[in-house]
Amino acid sequence: MRHTLALSVIGVLTMAAASRGASTSDGSFYSLNTTTLDGHPVNLSRYSGKVALVVNVASQCGFTPQYAGLQKLYDELKDRGFVVLGFPSNDFGGQEPGSPDEIAGFCKKNYGVTFPMFSKLVTRAGTDQSPIYAYLGQGGSLPKWNFGKYLVGRDGHVIQYFESKVAPDAPELREAIEKALAVKDADASGSLSRKP
Repeated sequence: MRHTLALSVIGVLTMAAASRGASTSDGSFYSLNTTTLDGHPVNLSRYSGKVALVVNVASQCGFTPQYAGLQKLYDELKDRGFVVLGFPSNDFGGQEPGSPDEIAGFCKKNYGVTFPMFSKLVTRAGTDQSPIYAYLGQGGSLPKWNFGKYLVGRDGHVIQYFESKVAPDAPELREAIEKALAVKDADASGSLSRKP
């Protein structure tokens, strides 16, 4: 009976983790689930094969003007397999207090944002932390403020973390993006190859 109870508890915990968007067996960022800013469930597998810049964004931050640079990067590189993924967060200084509609309106009106935006989440470690940031933080880096940036490769694994102060047009960020874009999709054996 104890064995059956233990298995039941494990099953419930597994289902709970899955419903929170926990990673599936492939261990990739692109195996996670989340919700769009307008409330629709989405699997991040739709971005598999792309290079992604994952950013915790906020509307009332000193770094908020980075939205313009992020949009410019997206416009310039989206046809080459690049995407910016914005995750609003109110973790730092209460600088994202808005509703989804307010966030969307602010981003569109002030910065013409067209890159994908998702529902507000918690980036900080703890019981409320989003599975998105639990995954991203596995390498030891979590945002210390708004506009922290994770560069995710075509295979769904984190390549590098950039602090908030690294602007979207910073040479080191652009160089890392270009290097990631030069990597082809994983081949059948799972290894990555570079363009000649």
